[in-house]
Amino acid sequence: MAQGGDWQQDVLRQLGQHGTPDEATRPVSTSAEPTAPRLPYSAQEPPADAAGAAGPDRPRRTTPAPQSEPAVRAPRTVRLPLHTPESVPTVDPRLAHALGRPQHGDSLPRRTGRTLRGLAASASQDVAEGTRIARELQQPVTTGRVIAVTSIRGGVGKSTVSALLGRTFNHYRHDPVLTLEADAALGTLPVRMGAESVRWSCADLAQILTPAMQLTDVTGYLVPVTDGGWLLPASQGRVGAPMDVRTYRTVTLALRRYFAVTVVDCETLPGEVARTAMDTAHARVVVAPMTAEGVSGTRQVLDWLAQLPHSALADTVVALSASSPDTTLDEKTAAAHLRETGVIVVPLPYDRHLAQGGPIHTAMLGRATRDAAVRLAAEAMHRAARVR
Repeated sequence: MAQGGDWQQDVLRQLGQHGTPDEATRPVSTSAEPTAPRLPYSAQEPPADAAGAAGPDRPRRTTPAPQSEPAVRAPRTVRLPLHTPESVPTVDPRLAHALGRPQHGDSLPRRTGRTLRGLAASASQDVAEGTRIARELQQPVTTGRVIAVTSIRGGVGKSTVSALLGRTFNHYRHDPVLTLEADAALGTLPVRMGAESVRWSCADLAQILTPAMQLTDVTGYLVPVTDGGWLLPASQGRVGAPMDVRTYRTVTLALRRYFAVTVVDCETLPGEVARTAMDTAHARVVVAPMTAEGVSGTRQVLDWLAQLPHSALADTVVALSASSPDTTLDEKTAAAHLRETGVIVVPLPYDRHLAQGGPIHTAMLGRATRDAAVRLAAEAMHRAARVR
């Protein structure tokens, strides 16, 4: 895929020079002409300095440049954190074994029937549709795009949709993708993204971000997620962790230049951070539960977005999520009620794998769920990319 601007070429060049994102280096004060290569380390554990100064609490010693070779540029100074938080598991080890084996989203008879139908049917139409959607997801952007995900209440699949979007973008795009948790409550995004532990939070990163930091500096504070790009949690699972509008603005504005797409898992409306995220994002995804009261409340949110001064409703997509196989609300009627505001509605069907909880394994999702997630990501990206 052709890159969509010099910033993306710079990002990829950095990755090629410093190794893969999983081998990101720790942000430290270095000179413009280093005398030795920077050593890779795990993004979860800070490196120990060979001379005895370890971790971000103490700066690494560097060999001064010879007097006969003065530095051409001023040293690149990176702000060091005041403390190093401890890694905290996302799931209590005493409960980890209780998760059990993940289930397939589709039952065995359904998977078998779909395979047989696929052998007999023509695949030309599916290929054409897949190509169109992939083109939407892979379109180049000149600046990082932010897609905010929220809902009217918790427990309707907001973090699940955020995780699906983050994984989908990372699968289709060739540039860095970040999934950011902006919820001060005990969110489930790290668990859904498959992170075993978390350390640095949004509040921690907001204190140390500087324009001098490179992508390889920033990723040292993020959680690398298999098939999901990068993750930045809102907290370490503590109730009442600091997450305010100022922290959100600081982090999102600083990280936009490193990542082509940032998916933000917001707090529920009408929270202040959620309203700020919805107002400043390039595109918005509102997760609506497949219930009468859920659809009615979401309609009120859409009416509020229509009153914003910069046509926020035109860049909004609704994910109509079914959390139970026994939903009685008519899907077509509910979708039509929401479409009256002019938004695109993408139904997200009930999926046994998602309903089970725990980490999301893309290969175990139902076929209809995967198709819905890809379409939802394409619709959101189409709206985010057209914003100047």
